[in-house]
Amino acid sequence: MVVVTNRIRVKKGMGQAMAGRFTAPGPLDSFQGFVKVEVLLRQNLDDHDEVNVNMYWESLADFTVWRESDAFREAHKRPEPGAEPKESPILGSELVTYDVAAVKEARK
Repeated sequence: MVVVTNRIRVKKGMGQAMAGRFTAPGPLDSFQGFVKVEVLLRQNLDDHDEVNVNMYWESLADFTVWRESDAFREAHKRPEPGAEPKESPILGSELVTYDVAAVKEARK
C-alpha cells in the first residue's frame, strides 16, 4: 500500500472550508486500487493554513492511472475561458509519496 500526500498551503482561514471538497462523493470512490482519503489540517500556523490530503492506494501504479485519467482532469479543471475568474485560495502545494512500511491498529 502507498500513501500519496498533497500538502496544500492555503490562505489563512480557508483550510476548514476546503477540507470537505476532498471527501465529497465522486468518481474516485470506485477507482481501481483506491482505499481511502484522510484530510488533515495542520495546527499552529500563523500566516497560512495547511491541508494535508492523504490518499491511500493499493499501489503507486493505481494512483498513476487515477492521476492520468479523464476523471482526475475533470475534478481538477480550471474555469472555462471567459468565465468570471475566482481568486484561488491555494498558495502552493507539494505531492509526496510514501510506502506503508508498518501498521499497528488498536485491539478490539
